[in-house]
Amino acid sequence: MKSAQALGDSVEDTVSEVVFLGRSNVGKSSTINGLTNRKNLAKSSATPGKTQLINFFDIRYKYDDKDWNIRFVDLPGFG
Repeated sequence: MKSAQALGDSVEDTVSEVVFLGRSNVGKSSTINGLTNRKNLAKSSATPGKTQLINFFDIRYKYDDKDWNIRFVDLPGFG
């Protein structure tokens, strides 16, 4: 995982990215945890505003006997 305060500080775009964007406390981080089958990969809380930085998660998965890479980007909530 890597974090950035601004988009210009982000990591290289060498893989496909899925960005999770939405209002505060709607479940963006929890969705990442569910998709990766991990409880605490993306830190989440019942209190709005837990995610304050742009967080990048490089994920590797296997499909049809091939390894695939994708990056999940967890953005801070707005509103």
